[in-house]
Amino acid sequence: MSSAPLPDTDWPMIRECWLAALRGELVIPRCLACERYVWYPEEVCPHCGGGEVPWVAMSGRGRLFSWSEVKHPLHPPYADQLPYLSGLIALEEDPRVRCVTRIVDCESSALEIEMPMQVVFRELSFADIEGSVVAPLFKPAV
Repeated sequence: MSSAPLPDTDWPMIRECWLAALRGELVIPRCLACERYVWYPEEVCPHCGGGEVPWVAMSGRGRLFSWSEVKHPLHPPYADQLPYLSGLIALEEDPRVRCVTRIVDCESSALEIEMPMQVVFRELSFADIEGSVVAPLFKPAV
């Protein structure tokens, strides 16, 4: 059995993201030199060249930048999860940081651009795929 489409939670560049999700925390790398967020993670800050880019805790709040209702599986393991909402969330701390995510606990018709969103942590698993992962997903903020 393949583990695809589950992410490689042991990949060093992103491991801290998955460890934080297990703790119920959303983290993003931030450069110590220029204090800009570095998303997607890189070993060196693309903004100033700084070499210290530790992961920092985020509030878990943001605004809906864009979304799509997925009705056709892009990969066979997704077939039993259709339809689902895929979204882009601009994080509150820096709206230039946008997380690609699944949107949960709402219908597509309830979504609006710029609506407040909140992170939630849920287990992702797929039929006929061994394993699961706790992932940061987003839902409309209450």
